[in-house]
Amino acid sequence: MSNQMSRRNFLNRSTAVSLAATGLSASTAAWSGTEPSAPQAPSGSAVRVASDEGYWSEVAAQFDIAKDIVNLENGYFGILARPVLDEYKRNVEYLNQHNSYFLRRSYDATGNPAISAQVAASIGAEPGEIALTRGATEALQNLITNYRLLKAGDTVMYADLDYDSMQYAMNSLRDRRGVDIAKISIPEPATRQAILDTYEKAFKAYPKAKLLLVTHASHRTGLVMPVADIVTMAKARNIDVIVDAAHTWGQIDFKASDLNADFIGFNLHKWMGAPLGVGFMYIKKDRLADIDRVFGDEDYAATDIRSRVHSGTTNIANVMTIPAALAFQNKVGIQNKRARLVYLRDYWVNRVRDFKGIQILTPDDPNCYGSITSFRLAGKTSKADNVNVVNQMLESHRVFTVRRGGIAKGDCVRVTVSLHTRPQDLDRLVLAIKELANA
Repeated sequence: MSNQMSRRNFLNRSTAVSLAATGLSASTAAWSGTEPSAPQAPSGSAVRVASDEGYWSEVAAQFDIAKDIVNLENGYFGILARPVLDEYKRNVEYLNQHNSYFLRRSYDATGNPAISAQVAASIGAEPGEIALTRGATEALQNLITNYRLLKAGDTVMYADLDYDSMQYAMNSLRDRRGVDIAKISIPEPATRQAILDTYEKAFKAYPKAKLLLVTHASHRTGLVMPVADIVTMAKARNIDVIVDAAHTWGQIDFKASDLNADFIGFNLHKWMGAPLGVGFMYIKKDRLADIDRVFGDEDYAATDIRSRVHSGTTNIANVMTIPAALAFQNKVGIQNKRARLVYLRDYWVNRVRDFKGIQILTPDDPNCYGSITSFRLAGKTSKADNVNVVNQMLESHRVFTVRRGGIAKGDCVRVTVSLHTRPQDLDRLVLAIKELANA
């Protein structure tokens, strides 16, 4: 593909995606023009492929990583694979050249709907059930604050492991809607049954609960929640659920329907590897009327999900790059990717688990974790304690992690592996933790 993508090629590829959006591989090939350059995965089960270091070295080579540190803080956002980055650069250049003529005459008519259709197909939704946003935060804030079915005296509920901005949005409903707030704590260490028991107890304790926020995978500890079961329990009590799936789509194999929820917020710039600043909201088709138009939007009809988002002028190049990101992820394969991330997570966790005073904050159940796992040193529960742990590992071993707070039992350090992480990177992490545990 030439560096200067013609308008005709863009339109042709957009149209092809729109027509082929019911199949991910077909639509990505039509959009990108060439097969993504990710190496071909070896045959065999995903579990076997997960430990094939030769293959994953080839995958890691698709990412241009600074060598001054070992970055194990990959939960913030996912860096772009080289073919995706190349496509992003082409899109930035094309937009800079063709400016408003392209956006007003071509993009609105073909590009955005075609990309939305592809994203919808990949998550198992209808095109009219998703709207692109600047990330999961914007999607979830709009879903929470514009949920229409609350009245004064109702209760809204969330947990300590939910994302800060989403907690704030739920809290804002107190003044805006006159509701009561219920905050629950997820047990630690957690098990699937303990989580379900916690929600069962909370539903009984707060019989006026009408809206619940549930995070599919916590950004604090990495705990993957049994969302579908929680939603089933909530629906039996006429409680609507908004699901935060910011950290799961792209590292766990699921469709929107698998979560059993009517309202979901997603990211594309974390585990799907699209450029920063892009995500989407999902509203089940028959529930659209229960979410208000954002800021009274009149650009789209009330029956159009796009009226639930009004972001103004955004980075169009990152939206145009979504298909390339999906193509790369599709080439690697979601089952292979998840197996590799779990393999890497287990690699370091199994080596530090028996260190003196180490607390691992996700359970051993593989259904309850993915790439993210947090740890805590015994007695080190404050912000200052864990900032100090992060700084010591960086200064002594050039291993970069991040402190996470807001957990009922105290702060922790989050470790997040990615496709470019190597076992030798994790050996440095293990050594750093060992020194801290023995200090």
